[in-house]
Amino acid sequence: MTSARYPLPTDIVALVSFDGRVYPNEAKPLDQLGIDRPAHPLETALEQWFSFATGQQTWVSVRGATIRGLISARRRAKRSAWEVEVLIDASDDESVVLSLFSRLTAGVIKQGAERVFLRLESASPLVQVARSAGFFLYGRETLYRREAAPEPTPADLPLRPRQDGDQAGIYQMYTRAVPANVRAIEGATFREWQAAQERWGRCTDLVLDDGGIIGGWVRAHAGQVGRIHVLGLDSSAPYQEMARAALSLVKNRPVFCLAPDHNGGLAAALRSLEFEPVGTYTAMAKRLARPVGELVREKAGTAVPAN
Repeated sequence: MTSARYPLPTDIVALVSFDGRVYPNEAKPLDQLGIDRPAHPLETALEQWFSFATGQQTWVSVRGATIRGLISARRRAKRSAWEVEVLIDASDDESVVLSLFSRLTAGVIKQGAERVFLRLESASPLVQVARSAGFFLYGRETLYRREAAPEPTPADLPLRPRQDGDQAGIYQMYTRAVPANVRAIEGATFREWQAAQERWGRCTDLVLDDGGIIGGWVRAHAGQVGRIHVLGLDSSAPYQEMARAALSLVKNRPVFCLAPDHNGGLAAALRSLEFEPVGTYTAMAKRLARPVGELVREKAGTAVPAN
């Protein structure tokens, strides 16, 4: 009999099979893309353990003493938006992953979640399983990589550091630059867009300010690997120049940029700057039912009459 429960420290042993194989993490959060995993199976297992064991929303699927799967989720920018951080499938039984998705959904709803996001490699067999679990495919993305190289000279653009008051302006640009079907999942409202922002860690944020109108947004993170993000209006935003500006902030390391397929301007700019595609991904999300208060009869003595 298969059951799902919270993980135990001894579960780490089950992540390494008798032949030394470690089952991969199928979930692909943004801040994990491009980071090389340890080559040794035990090191990989230990890293996976510390990744999921500290999370509040983590379950393992077990049959007897055998671990058959694991799932873990974390919040994005706000408690209403979560993402699957770890998804390990150690069985050929679709029902195992479906049960894990079910337990995860029930768990994050109790934490106030309204949406759960999931990114998988496009070729992952779990894409169809996730769809069966109620996840909606709303976009495809390509990961581009540029080897460490002298950064190109940025163009003279009116870029300035992002300020707290720029959020609304960035969102207005976002609504014009991103297709409606994607916005319906990521940012149907300003509140939802804020909540769904992915984790970047410490990064540099710049905006392209044209007389008080924000026409572009540049982000750059210089961690173990470099990561950049560029968003603008295809009709006016100079994507190549903004990407150059982002590269000038990330030096002496490989640089990655995740480009949604609907953003042809960004993809073209990356290719012109010697980025190469290294992976394709499927962006998915599931809207969760929100509990509705139960209607109860009200005593006549406590009712407030309507005028």
